[in-house]
Amino acid sequence: MNSYESFSDTQLISHLQHGDQGAFTEIYRRFWDKVFAVAYHRLANQAEAEEVVQEVFLSLWKRRANLQIRYSLHTYLSTATKYQVINKQSRGYFNEGRKNSLDEIAEQGVDTTELWFSERELRQELDRHINELPLKCRLIFKMSREDYKSNAAIAEELHVSEKTVEAHITRALKILRGKLGTGLPFILYLLSK
Repeated sequence: MNSYESFSDTQLISHLQHGDQGAFTEIYRRFWDKVFAVAYHRLANQAEAEEVVQEVFLSLWKRRANLQIRYSLHTYLSTATKYQVINKQSRGYFNEGRKNSLDEIAEQGVDTTELWFSERELRQELDRHINELPLKCRLIFKMSREDYKSNAAIAEELHVSEKTVEAHITRALKILRGKLGTGLPFILYLLSK
């Protein structure tokens, strides 16, 4: 057993931020299968899912010095995976007859950093509104969208009916739609299963 296996995720993040390759290797070992599962669930293609996993971990290494993880490392990597899947799907969509791929957008002078910050601001706004949801509604919504649990699994864990779970998710979406307006479809796509 190497010394990194006993590290908490927080300790690994701290070491990673200082360029520790051993910490990065342990994060990769610890989370590869989870990141792959998220990517494969969305893409249903092993090769593409593996490519997304590599992109996620490469991005993690490149951003290590400025890494800011507000929740858990698992949540951060899951969200990063969703972004990579969206980027991959967007490139595929645009390459099937549309004019602009994401790479071409960058070549046209659009500030991709600005786009990234806009997405980040939208995510922060969404997080703020999710945290304002009624307690049970918020819990169920997060279990569904962040922990990838099915309605049946949530119902069983919370000892409620599936209809109750569906009602809470519907209520959360209605509240969020009212607060976020046009930004909601994009954000919910990022959070969708």
